[in-house]
Amino acid sequence: MADSPRDCAMILAQAATLVRQLVRSRVHALPPQVRHVAGLHFGWWTDDGTVLDAPAVSKGGRPALALLACRAVGADPHVAWATAVAVELVHNASLLHDDVIDQDPLCRGRPALWAAKGVPAAILTGDALFFAAVQTLAAAPDAGRTVPVLLAAVQALIEGEYLDILMESDTDVSEDRAATVAAGKTGALLACACELGAIAGGATEERAQLLHGFGQRLGIAYQCVDDVLGIWGEEPVTGKPALSDLRSRKVTMPVAAAMAGNTPQAQSLRALYSGNGPLGEEDYTRARDWIEQSGAREATLRRARRHTADALHLVDQAQPEPSAAAELAALADLITHRDH
Repeated sequence: MADSPRDCAMILAQAATLVRQLVRSRVHALPPQVRHVAGLHFGWWTDDGTVLDAPAVSKGGRPALALLACRAVGADPHVAWATAVAVELVHNASLLHDDVIDQDPLCRGRPALWAAKGVPAAILTGDALFFAAVQTLAAAPDAGRTVPVLLAAVQALIEGEYLDILMESDTDVSEDRAATVAAGKTGALLACACELGAIAGGATEERAQLLHGFGQRLGIAYQCVDDVLGIWGEEPVTGKPALSDLRSRKVTMPVAAAMAGNTPQAQSLRALYSGNGPLGEEDYTRARDWIEQSGAREATLRRARRHTADALHLVDQAQPEPSAAAELAALADLITHRDH
């Protein structure tokens, strides 16, 4: 009899448990000083070396996708451990660099590494984690097939992040262009996790590509929701400063949608983004209200739901193992309806 599908909390908790010690082992192989600041980022200890009882916990989403993609093609998910570790390391590397770029003082509700130890420490630690991810896959079976996939994903992620920077203060950004950025900066790594998990499970190229497509579309849906939370999310829940995206004039999906029309709200928003100097609290509070009034919040959530539906269609085409398919669908639903 087939295993009953797990709920999302169990899927994520089990993935995080499997990967946590493996990530820690890989980080412990780094040079001492880099290892120390990496441990600060992960919340394993304080700056003076005191071990923390309750370190920062990854939600386990990317490793979970890798393990589930492996199960979906009929293999034991434990054969995808290197994939799960690699994508978690890349994700944390990108978090370190993102916080520097965005000057976000908080990460997962704690001081970001750049704010605690300086920009050079955060950049170099992120670099070290990127290379540790490559080393993890290079030492595993199928390295000739998996390492190029990871490298391509990292390049796509970097391009997406750079395009995101170029869009700042740009008042002529279409929703489709914002979605293209999301496909790079978020979709690339989720697609990579799914494809690598499928490869680890012995999938054919066709099935691996279908699961890659699932991850990419799910990543766009994830970014849509993330963009909404970046404006309307609550700081105690998201772990980031309230209205952080508007403070930095980021042209996220809801902002692009709101600017697309010729309404008074769109005109006011474009004028605000065209200005110079930092935005005051009244500025970004008014911007949030204009975006809400334009209907862009709900439009962005509808886009998230469309991409999720497309993602699930691709899973079906891959003819997955039923229990794994149900769990992938559950994670997709969680991503689209999450509040943090």
